[in-house]
Amino acid sequence: MAAGWVVAGQVPRDTSYTVAHTVAKALRHYPSLDIEGVEPNYPESVMSTFDVAYKDLGYRSLVANLFTPKERRFSAAILMIHGGGWRAGSPGLMTPMAERLAEAGYLVMVPEYRLSMEALYPAAIDDLKDALQWTRDRSKAMGMNTNRMVILGCSAGGQLATLLGTTTDVQAIVDIDGVLAFKHPDSEEGAMAAQWLGGTYEEVPELWQEASALTHVSASTPPTLFLGSKYPRFLAGRQEYMQVLEKAGTYTAVRVFEDAPHSFWLLSPWFDATVAEVIKFLNDTILEHDN
Repeated sequence: MAAGWVVAGQVPRDTSYTVAHTVAKALRHYPSLDIEGVEPNYPESVMSTFDVAYKDLGYRSLVANLFTPKERRFSAAILMIHGGGWRAGSPGLMTPMAERLAEAGYLVMVPEYRLSMEALYPAAIDDLKDALQWTRDRSKAMGMNTNRMVILGCSAGGQLATLLGTTTDVQAIVDIDGVLAFKHPDSEEGAMAAQWLGGTYEEVPELWQEASALTHVSASTPPTLFLGSKYPRFLAGRQEYMQVLEKAGTYTAVRVFEDAPHSFWLLSPWFDATVAEVIKFLNDTILEHDN
């Protein structure tokens, strides 16, 4: 078994995508930049609950981390999806951002979902739909308006967020460096996507299209924010997606961090700017959907 893999309860996992790995990779390209990984700080104003079971698969449970403002005056609920090429990563990667958004008044759920070494597409989407419903139910039990649901994701999580957001009823989407179209002139998706989708584009073209948010975006798609690195391929399909929203009169915005590496949201100095952009977007859009 290759380095970086472990088997937990007979479920194979790729453990190679971590903050430490991201820092080391970034420093190879930014040797003069004072890059640091962003770590959790466990703020007193936020109640953090880890490894809460939200779905029973029969052979194991899927769990999530919850971040709740202790004052319980929620602006909205956010389903936050980690990245890792549909193969690696874990909810813990998103803890610092989840803490900050909870401090800003948002109820945040960060679920695990089945990755490609365990189950192929559409298992991850099925899991995230269940996580979204779990979040909606929990929000309702807490007295929060469930018409304020947000999906946010990074990298592969951004792809999943836009796919989920264009095919379900939510009020806002935040895509951080997540591809919108697997088969696109700007896209360079290859082996990682093929592993998750069960074949190359030539072998299963219908799945490559079906799994692309650009296939589903429409006039009913909610406001969407895009945050990007210096690599356009990670937001392949964004311009066409935004054109659909703009034609429908739906708010959409983009900010590209021109010198940022992929996974910039895990690193200083880009983490703070990422959080600020997300909070501004949500404050400007989601609070208008209290209906």
